[in-house]
Amino acid sequence: MSEMIEVARSSVQTWECDQMGHMNVQFYVDKATQGLSALAAKIGLGKRFVASDGARLFARDHHVRFLREQRPGAPYFWRSGVVEVRDYSLRVYSEMVNTVSGEIAATVTADVELMDEEKRSVLPLPAKTKTAAHGLMIELPAHGAPRGLTMDAPRAAPKLADADKMGMVSTFTGEVLEAMCDGQNFMTTRFYMGIVSDSIPNLLAQTRGEDRSSSIAGGNIGGAALEYRFIYRAFPQLGDVLTLRSGLKAVSEKTYVWAHWLFDYETGACVSTSEAVAISLDLTARKAVPIPEQMRIGLERLVIPGLGV
Repeated sequence: MSEMIEVARSSVQTWECDQMGHMNVQFYVDKATQGLSALAAKIGLGKRFVASDGARLFARDHHVRFLREQRPGAPYFWRSGVVEVRDYSLRVYSEMVNTVSGEIAATVTADVELMDEEKRSVLPLPAKTKTAAHGLMIELPAHGAPRGLTMDAPRAAPKLADADKMGMVSTFTGEVLEAMCDGQNFMTTRFYMGIVSDSIPNLLAQTRGEDRSSSIAGGNIGGAALEYRFIYRAFPQLGDVLTLRSGLKAVSEKTYVWAHWLFDYETGACVSTSEAVAISLDLTARKAVPIPEQMRIGLERLVIPGLGV
């Protein structure tokens, strides 16, 4: 087995942080995606390959764990390795490390495929790429393994009508804007997570009657995600209108699991399915706390059977 290689290094910017005062979930995915480009360059799929063959690596399945929050100014680096090599895909593991403390802040495991940039059709991995990837093989660390979620095969893609029939809540509707897209006018990976993140205040308002802006200003309890899984099923383009449906999958004493299904507003086709493990967070101590009893009772009434990725 090999050592992981460094694929990114930077610091947390204020504009990357959310109402909870820490780096927002979408930017962990964004940095991991940038790191994937560096890893690709190490296995023969860098800028020159992309220019000549018109293809690059894209994630189809993401598992993300958030281990320690990172606040504005925190220096970090990302390191990566290859867990599995297949004919049409790789399983890549990456972790974000605080430069000063050496503590691991987050882990991202991705199933990535080589795709045509214009058509997003899957292509076989070149033999030289698979050989190079074998030279970067690592074992998945225990701290990167799933904890509150499972890595079972994804469900059949739901339709928008299915989500509405199940009673999932409408939490986002909006157009794919130019700033959300890559050079081929496809929405970048960051914004799948970004849409889910932006939907949370609406989700809380409609399921618990909370206004996050006032509750944060006047209270000491917030929320934070511990773990996410995303299945990327389609590639929205500039001008597409997307709509998100969200519902509660499960509740325990300390955690609750939300499912988020993203759809094309016009066709009803599924764009992505995801689920997230969340906790209650003491905003002063910056520690997880048990879900307050009244909140837990209210959440239990919202559980919808059959949700998940």
